[in-house]
Amino acid sequence: MSVKPYVLTERGVLRCEQVTYPMEERGLQFGDGVYEVVSLYNGAYIWLQEHLDRLYRSAAAIRLSVPFAPEELSERLEQLRRMNDVHEDAILYLQVTRGSFPRNHAFPTENRPNLYAYIQPMARKTDEMTHGVRAILTKDVRWEYCYIKSLNLLPNVLAKQEAVERGAFEAILHRDGVVTEGSSSNMFLVKGETVYTHPATERILNGIVRTKVKQFCADLGIPLIEKAFSVHDIAEADELFLTSTTSAIIPIIQVDDTTIGNGQPGTVTKSLQAAYQKATQPATSNA
Repeated sequence: MSVKPYVLTERGVLRCEQVTYPMEERGLQFGDGVYEVVSLYNGAYIWLQEHLDRLYRSAAAIRLSVPFAPEELSERLEQLRRMNDVHEDAILYLQVTRGSFPRNHAFPTENRPNLYAYIQPMARKTDEMTHGVRAILTKDVRWEYCYIKSLNLLPNVLAKQEAVERGAFEAILHRDGVVTEGSSSNMFLVKGETVYTHPATERILNGIVRTKVKQFCADLGIPLIEKAFSVHDIAEADELFLTSTTSAIIPIIQVDDTTIGNGQPGTVTKSLQAAYQKATQPATSNA
């Protein structure tokens, strides 16, 4: 599947050329909406229900109505997958906005949200997962409600671009020296075989893979403490890794000019990667 011929909208499944929205769309003009990204491995959705649960939580947080009930949306996304005949690794992008209305900061009086979802191929980041990546540190200048997966991503985009321009994979964000998360990922630090990560407060997005890592640690007997760590702790870390839907679990082997541990992916990170692979292994085919 090199193209995405079918798109799910609030009107049902349409061919992509049929999907249009008026110029005055609140997601476009105000970032007034929420979204999710879901992995598909070998054509099967990975943790779709968890993603949909978070979508509805994000929508509720900004007082936004999703056009479909959760069970119906899940069924329609499965229909979308079948109609696009997806059998390879891919991602689903799903977005809901408050709709198309004449521009006004206040909510429209009508409840007429827009929704669209499409699937596109995306290969797994095998090389990065195997060898590790570089990251940079940069100030976290986002708004206070990062637990909402909203469309307001300009600070994230700027941080990611800074990382790209400096030859790095990710930007590690911090507020007054306290690490929150990455521009598009959650951050974990390993010290003495104990894993540390920022607690799931309003300051971070509680990633789906983040929640799975907590379970993997429990299953493997690896201590995990939800406690914020500082930029200074990074220099003393034995391991550092990031998690996200599109990146799975990726070791970070260098931050700015600081080498993490021995500069190689660590044993704790590898154990968690193996647990992730086992957890997603049943996704072999949806023929």
